[in-house]
Amino acid sequence: MTQPPDNQATTPDPTADKLDPAVLKVAGVVVLGAIMSILDITVVNIALPTFQAEFETSYAIAAWTITGYTLALATVIPLTGWAADRFGTKRLYMAALTFFVLGSVLCATAWNIESLIAFRVIQGIGGGMLMPLGMTIMTHAAGPQRVGRVMAVLGVPMLLGPICGPILGGWLIEFHWQWIFLINLPIGAIALVLAYIVFPADKPEPTESFDFLGMLLASPGLALFLYGVSSIPGEGTVLATKVLLPAIIGAVLMVAFVFHALRTEHPLIDLRLFRNRVLTTAVLTMVLFAIAFFGGALLLPTYLQQVRGESALTAGLLLIPQGLGAMITMPIAGKLVDKIGPGKIVLVGITLIALSTVFFTRLAVDTPYPAMLGALFVMGLGMGCTMMPIMTAAIQTLSHQQVARGSTLMNIVNQTAGSIGTATISVVLTNFLNNQEFAKPAIAANVSPEFASKVPPGVVEVGLSQAATAFSHTYIVALVLIVLTLVPAFFLPRTKPKNPELADAVAAVHV
Repeated sequence: MTQPPDNQATTPDPTADKLDPAVLKVAGVVVLGAIMSILDITVVNIALPTFQAEFETSYAIAAWTITGYTLALATVIPLTGWAADRFGTKRLYMAALTFFVLGSVLCATAWNIESLIAFRVIQGIGGGMLMPLGMTIMTHAAGPQRVGRVMAVLGVPMLLGPICGPILGGWLIEFHWQWIFLINLPIGAIALVLAYIVFPADKPEPTESFDFLGMLLASPGLALFLYGVSSIPGEGTVLATKVLLPAIIGAVLMVAFVFHALRTEHPLIDLRLFRNRVLTTAVLTMVLFAIAFFGGALLLPTYLQQVRGESALTAGLLLIPQGLGAMITMPIAGKLVDKIGPGKIVLVGITLIALSTVFFTRLAVDTPYPAMLGALFVMGLGMGCTMMPIMTAAIQTLSHQQVARGSTLMNIVNQTAGSIGTATISVVLTNFLNNQEFAKPAIAANVSPEFASKVPPGVVEVGLSQAATAFSHTYIVALVLIVLTLVPAFFLPRTKPKNPELADAVAAVHV
């Protein structure tokens, strides 16, 4: 039997129920960085209508401030494992944090939508490494026997994001939209100092050569494919050059990467992990769920501001029940996963999300707020039973040597699917709005007092009703995707996870 590397701590006591103070300090710093990264996504969700008005652009183009960010995350995550070995996890984490804060400051200086999208990409390059590096640092600190407890700690940012993000974003936009990015400067500075003090020093131990060809295939391939998908609205006669051509080239590059990765000893993304059936099932579930959920998450803040005429702050406050629901079920789900497996829990979560989404497929211009808040609370209950149990389902079946590669793969899947979901839902909504004769002028009149005098009141009333219909029809697309998620989720494990030591031994036999 092979001995663990010297840089890994001896196996922790599997009977220990709590993380020791040293690990909790490391976890606190990691969570602070993760909160900043996740909050940045939810904060910008609430700011999309503001970007549309500020830069006089369409919803689909404004949504690229989110798509570009998550795409950058997905592009840089595969580099994290190699870079951590080459430069050390502590040093790389601090560098990524610095890059994220620098990108945030640049975003605040944006002068048009194109520059904002470009600076969001820079911000995403730094933000993309924070979560996988944080997971690696925490796993090394806690030991493989306590991965489940570590994942529970990392669930904290996912609880705070849906609650604090919309509120913080709405409040900051009341001052000026630049503050949603400048707020990262003091938080990032604190996180940087704490990381320097708390994180244990580690020496770079390069073990693998960098898969340069894989990077040239995977990153541009994904970027071109998503660019093509997101360029569908309004392209008309240039459909072939701005949509089909980039999408086809991107798809070809990604297929080429698959063949390359399966023939390379140390690929950028380790596709051999898909030999693990549980991980494969978890990935399929995560893909469909992330596309549906993160894409649909854009809809309600935009509806509240553009159709109901609410301020960004009010829209953020109205989203609180969703976060409260997740706060209730996530810790319960985390404990149950260790006892009965993730399968039953995830099925319950997806069912709750689907039921609540049915309500939003009937959105109207005068949908009662109490009913809407109740549906959001049910959706939050489903959230808490879904994402972290899916991630845990994948990680629990991996050997200690596979955990870093598996967490990297799941983060790539999560961010990439989120990008696809954002692009898909924004395309669908834009097309539905374009098919409604008075929707766009009515929305413009509803959010802009200067434009309101130019649109007859009757047109505004009819147009807002048409716009609400466009949002409800878009929710139908999200509902279909959520229901499809039930198929792979049905095959997730429904029994208590095996002893981690036994899982390591089994994995070693099959690797």
